[in-house]
Amino acid sequence: MLPLTLIALQAGSNLDLGKAAGACRPSEPGPALMVEAVGLRDRTGLLKLEVYPATDEDFLADDSHLVAEGKTFRRVEAVIPRSGPVRLCVRLPHAGRYAVSLLHDRNSDHRFNVSGDGIGFAGNPRLGWSKPKARSVSVDAGGGITPIRVLINYRHGLAMRPDAR
Repeated sequence: MLPLTLIALQAGSNLDLGKAAGACRPSEPGPALMVEAVGLRDRTGLLKLEVYPATDEDFLADDSHLVAEGKTFRRVEAVIPRSGPVRLCVRLPHAGRYAVSLLHDRNSDHRFNVSGDGIGFAGNPRLGWSKPKARSVSVDAGGGITPIRVLINYRHGLAMRPDAR
């Protein structure tokens, strides 16, 4: 089940892993994703953007294992601005294909709470209760900044879907 998978993966997570490598710096050349979060339920809490290798084995895998194995893992966290577009930039090691997740951590506790937090992925797949396939949540990043939009989904009864607007 998606929520249990995310909770289990985050329990062993080091909150600082991937942050230094993922931080975008002004005027720095090279590949990056500029991720716009759309469909936020509110402007509370944090957004946590994570980038993984685009394989089912590595997507949402334990970050410490990915780093220890020399695989790509990037993380960016940011407080949600009170107004305007919500964008996060994450630096990538090279152009290529990556799986991307975006968590709306509404109470800023650094874990996924299925009852209130939101989740979205590159490619904006329809979510069920199992982990999406890496190919459905992956994006091809070029040599510069690649813009993408991620639609955030929240729990509605037994379903995970975007809020009605």
